[in-house]
Amino acid sequence: MKNALKHDIKVDVETAFIPEQSDTDANRYVFSYTITIRNQGSLPARLLNRHWIITDANGKVEEVRGPGVVGEKPYLKPGQYYRYRSGAVLETPVGAMEGDYEMLDDEGERFLAPIPAFSLRTPNTVH
Repeated sequence: MKNALKHDIKVDVETAFIPEQSDTDANRYVFSYTITIRNQGSLPARLLNRHWIITDANGKVEEVRGPGVVGEKPYLKPGQYYRYRSGAVLETPVGAMEGDYEMLDDEGERFLAPIPAFSLRTPNTVH
């Protein structure tokens, strides 16, 4: 890979509202998100830890840190990707998430792969 960055982890997100698990009368809004983590860099890397910042429409912020994702610490060679699904529960019909993954490359260097901010929203919500 000519001119490839050593560390280039791309994160794509798809979200969905889950009405059957939500209870809007009780201010419980359940969302799923599907994450695709793609190694576009020149070195293999393992995902070690996750860090999420979850904000609802009331300004309530929750930070979540932990090892791996969905119980796994995927190892991605250049050109490989890993996809998983998880979820979040908010007290409002609109919110946002962002964060980063702590990665470890094959040379022993740790680096952060940013997770760009994305919205969680119920259908037909304008915000």
